Amino acid sequence: MYRTALARTYRPRRFAELVGQDHVASTLRVAVETGRAAHAYLFCGPRGIGKTTAARVLAMALNCSERQDGEPCGVCESCTSIWLGRTSLDVVEIDAASNRGVDDARDLRERAMYAPSDEKRYKVYIVDEAHMLTREAWNALLKILEEPPPRVVFVFATTEPQKIRQSAAPVLSRCQRFDFRRVSVSDLMGRLESVVEQEGVSADSAALLPIARRAEGGVRDALSLLDQVLSFSGDTVSAEDVRRMLGLVEEERFVELLDIVRAGDRAAVFPFVQALLDEGYDLAEFVQGLGDTLRAVLALRLDPESDPAELSAESRKTLAESGQRFTEEELLRLLVATADFESAGRFRRSAQPRIQVEVLLLRLASLDSSVELRELLGALGAEERKPEQRSRPEADRASDSSKGRRKPSRRASPRREPDAERPPSGESKATDPTGASDEPAQPEESEKEDASVAPGGTAGFDLRTVWADALKAARGSAPGGRLVGLRGATVAGFSDGELALEVPPGLAGDLENFLGDARRSASLRAELAQRLGIEAGELRFRLGDGGSRQRITAESARDLKLQRLVETDPRLREAVEILDLKLTEE
Repeated sequence: MYRTALARTYRPRRFAELVGQDHVASTLRVAVETGRAAHAYLFCGPRGIGKTTAARVLAMALNCSERQDGEPCGVCESCTSIWLGRTSLDVVEIDAASNRGVDDARDLRERAMYAPSDEKRYKVYIVDEAHMLTREAWNALLKILEEPPPRVVFVFATTEPQKIRQSAAPVLSRCQRFDFRRVSVSDLMGRLESVVEQEGVSADSAALLPIARRAEGGVRDALSLLDQVLSFSGDTVSAEDVRRMLGLVEEERFVELLDIVRAGDRAAVFPFVQALLDEGYDLAEFVQGLGDTLRAVLALRLDPESDPAELSAESRKTLAESGQRFTEEELLRLLVATADFESAGRFRRSAQPRIQVEVLLLRLASLDSSVELRELLGALGAEERKPEQRSRPEADRASDSSKGRRKPSRRASPRREPDAERPPSGESKATDPTGASDEPAQPEESEKEDASVAPGGTAGFDLRTVWADALKAARGSAPGGRLVGLRGATVAGFSDGELALEVPPGLAGDLENFLGDARRSASLRAELAQRLGIEAGELRFRLGDGGSRQRITAESARDLKLQRLVETDPRLREAVEILDLKLTEE
């Protein structure tokens, strides 16, 4: 017994029956009613949402002798012939995918020159997949589109209008363009319920909702999926039948995964994936469902009233409870990681999809222990901006406790204002009954290396920071706007008005000439003297190579670059010292 598919049986015959395209249907209906139909239309949008159907309904309305208010009757001989796609002298459908050449376009142009079979009728040419036409074919149609014969209408339907813009931009200005939208889940649910009722089938909303969501806005896909489910379940459709037929992963599985991620239980990932495979789930379907679930959980976390049509009441409650155990930032990171996994494309190309999914889930379960560098630097910067909240000895003790087993560093501390380091007046450091300070004694040699004390009691500044800031402020003082070789020099010490510099081999002569020229180095001397608290005339320089004459290699140059990066950023330097980090160059 012959049976027509649901997608064809319930194809709309009137503008009012178009699902989710009210903006198109109302415009075309008024145009037909008022006699203002255009000579060329361009229908754009995703597949399966009614572009070709709307073109047929337009052809029916233009040629229906019984139309009312711009709507075709849908039952007369003319309407029935057009709706079924039978051969008609006045309505011709052309598949541009197989008739895309210039000869086909010329044949269409010649046929369009003939008048309709009746003076009250219209000749309508429906060209599907119009983006497949070649540039030459479009050029052959340009003239007739600009000056068409009377009572001739062209309707071009395409899923890729950008290709028409690239190959035949002048065509767009000769057509009225209508953009068809994806149909919402609520509209698809209404259409499926109507079809189920007319078919005499029992199905509740919990069974139809997965079908509407799986269709992704396409009415034809939704009806095809319903047809498939009816072939499997018969006259009664249950949510379990839909899940088994479409291979959907149970919602409880995703809730279980969220529990694993929340607990950070990476060991549970492997048996979880094994259980999915043992139960016959498709891993690609699981990854897609995971993204949808994380999106829904985040949406409910941000707004408990969101997505009212895409989730059942039971699902909303379950996912909302799961979302309360995560922060919004954590859910966003989980969703971003899953989206990046899907967009990378490695999963679908991989010969071992199981390992790819396991790696993804391990990353999700480990996200709680990862910290971005900018967050770390931001936290350190916040402490540096508020030195008055704790005294220097307390800061040193906190730093030592976080270093753990790391050896004490001899690096100079980040530059701080002198007043912030002195205890408030009237306060003194706590001492034990014997009068000894509770600060640990420091080696005398270490104090000499780290203090970098300048005359006048200006203690606590970082000579490396002073040098870098002075160079930046004095930039442009030398001829050509360059301070010759000074960026390669490092500060070795400062005492009694003499600043000791270590320079790379071969640059000492050039630097000596520059610093010895009072005119060329005046700006740099002034900046340094101001930061060191002395007069510019008292500042002297001593150049040396630090006792190093090794040959510069690619490795040593890279290490020097990273060292200078640390020296010029106080916050990064503090992070490296406290956490004992090792910087690498990628």
